[in-house]
Amino acid sequence: MSRRHPPVPIDTNVVSSLLECLPDAAWLVGAQDLRVVLANSAAGSLFQVKSEELVGRHVQELCSSLEDTAFWHEVAEWQMSSVAESCSSPSIQSETLLRRFDGSTLPVTRHIRSVELHSTQRYYMVMIHDQSVQNDLQKELEDRLAELAATLDASTDGILVTDMSGRVRNFNQRFAALWSIPNHLMARRDDDALAGWLRSRVVDKEACDLLLGGVTADDASNAASAISLKSGRVLEYDLVARGMSGRPFCRVLSFRDVTERVESSRRITTLSSTDALTGLPNRAAMDERISIALRRSEQDNESFAVMVVDLDHFRHINESMGREFGDRVLLEVSERLKACLRQDDIVARLGGDEFVMLVHRVDQKAAEATGKRILKTMSQPFRLGGISFTVTCSIGVAVCPVDGIKLDDLMRRSQSALQLAKTSGRSVVRLHESEADNEESQQRARKSIVLDHAMRQALADNRFRLNYQPQVDLRTGAVLGAEALLRWHDPELGHISPGEFIPLAEETGFIVDLGKWVLNQAVRQASQWHVQGRGLLVSVNVSALQFQQPDFVESVAMALQQANLPARLLELELTESILIQNENEALERVEKLALMGVKLAIDDFGTGYSSLGYLKRLPINRLKIDRSFLRGLPADRSDVGIVNAVINLGRALDLRIVAEGVETEVQRQFLETAGCEQYQGFLFAPALDVSAFIERLGSQGPLNKLLLQKTP
Repeated sequence: MSRRHPPVPIDTNVVSSLLECLPDAAWLVGAQDLRVVLANSAAGSLFQVKSEELVGRHVQELCSSLEDTAFWHEVAEWQMSSVAESCSSPSIQSETLLRRFDGSTLPVTRHIRSVELHSTQRYYMVMIHDQSVQNDLQKELEDRLAELAATLDASTDGILVTDMSGRVRNFNQRFAALWSIPNHLMARRDDDALAGWLRSRVVDKEACDLLLGGVTADDASNAASAISLKSGRVLEYDLVARGMSGRPFCRVLSFRDVTERVESSRRITTLSSTDALTGLPNRAAMDERISIALRRSEQDNESFAVMVVDLDHFRHINESMGREFGDRVLLEVSERLKACLRQDDIVARLGGDEFVMLVHRVDQKAAEATGKRILKTMSQPFRLGGISFTVTCSIGVAVCPVDGIKLDDLMRRSQSALQLAKTSGRSVVRLHESEADNEESQQRARKSIVLDHAMRQALADNRFRLNYQPQVDLRTGAVLGAEALLRWHDPELGHISPGEFIPLAEETGFIVDLGKWVLNQAVRQASQWHVQGRGLLVSVNVSALQFQQPDFVESVAMALQQANLPARLLELELTESILIQNENEALERVEKLALMGVKLAIDDFGTGYSSLGYLKRLPINRLKIDRSFLRGLPADRSDVGIVNAVINLGRALDLRIVAEGVETEVQRQFLETAGCEQYQGFLFAPALDVSAFIERLGSQGPLNKLLLQKTP
């Protein structure tokens, strides 16, 4: 039993009389302590106690749903806010379940709003209406409707009943299945919404309007016909008018699926325009579609793109695995290409390993973006015949009307762009270019070649170095760890930003060797600090390509063994994109790393597409809030909401939270208040070389046991 508090002084007789006048249960709650001040007899009856026994109870004892908990929490926050005087107080009205003291529940409608009964004191009036009787009546009505539905469902045809004005009155389950009616419309029984759904499903809306249109008693007649749905189904139907005393009052339409019969006649026609292996349109069908698009472009000034997609080194698959295996790969490729397009776009197979795509309503920029999306989709590993492998592709693009207004010109120029893509390294998308554009493209390609060579030479000559950015305890200010960050200064090219050379390394695959060097260097440095008594956790970023290497887990184990570093002092930072690729394989690898004792973190959390259900399965230790969400703190409400959500998620999953990119004291204070545990950023220190890092530690010196325990 909760401790009773004396009610706030008010004219209880007057208010009590007013409460007794209310037909529903009601009680008055003090805004300061959220305890019941007064309750009417209806409230006592509702809880099956005397109304006086409710006085002094905390409001959560009377309304304890999650919604009520959130509401009273909002009231408490509003009471404490600086804008309480200028903003209206919270209120709520909704349906909920009320739990009595004996454990039984009642369906009720609950209405809570603020009232002022004293010049210096605010109260909340809670009014509860018992919905039990209404719910019982509703159930009886639903039972009778269920009996009628069962009668209609006895028919093997889809039955639709409308009145003489065309409004939908009833239908059976078979009708719902034929028309793919969603569950929410089945439950609502909204005639207008259902009629709208039927119109949205048909190819010919006018035919549907005639089907649902109203008729008069004089012209009501029976009919039979067929109607085509956008899904490809063809439904044959009979319409019969029903009435009493010679006057029709409803129409009954009986539908049956005749799609298979119609499809049989269509197959003969489609075989002549379809690729036999993939089922995609063939070259002749695509030529016809492009010709139609050209006419539309001339009339409506609408641009479109022709994109030729060619698989890189596909002959190696046929030669090593056989043509049957190659055909299975082509089927998978065709499905991936279709998934990259919108509903009205088209992909066709020209022959061999070459495909062509017609993408409507795009300019050069949008066409290039579509091409990059295709490259990303194709880069996902294939799994066939018990093996995993990668198939990349090159893409050439021509856009109408910029690159031509004739079929032959568009095909020729997209093929020319494809050749440019192949000669510039493959696995890229290239637009058809004018001479000026081509020169600029060649300059970019030359620069990439020079940078790639210099990057490889720099690794051989040991010109890369690692800097370390401290990771700091928000509460104590102690340095708990450091993130290893790669830096490169070339004698001829000067300082080169990681944002410039790392994407190139990922594109060329050199990131695997570079990442291995970073891992070994960071582990050796962590081992030196460990020997010195500085038990610092060192974090290392891992690229997707590096993580996907078959020997990645073994290479981590080898680096730890050679440096004699305890695995708990190494943390690998993985991006969300790494973890959602090949989920089962990724889960297997992170579990092996976790069993070794290696710590795992998700970097740039919130910028990817991780499933929370999948995240729960991963043995992750930390989440890193991306710096992009910190820039607006604490003024930007969106950033505040995102950061709070990540911190709450981390708590729910028992993960530590690290904020990166903290640059101001205001940001640090917000994060500390929000419950974030660690941070890194220019506010404390940028990425430092080893000597500067040790100097920045200052008097912290070797870490004591307490600090070691705080290491995630």
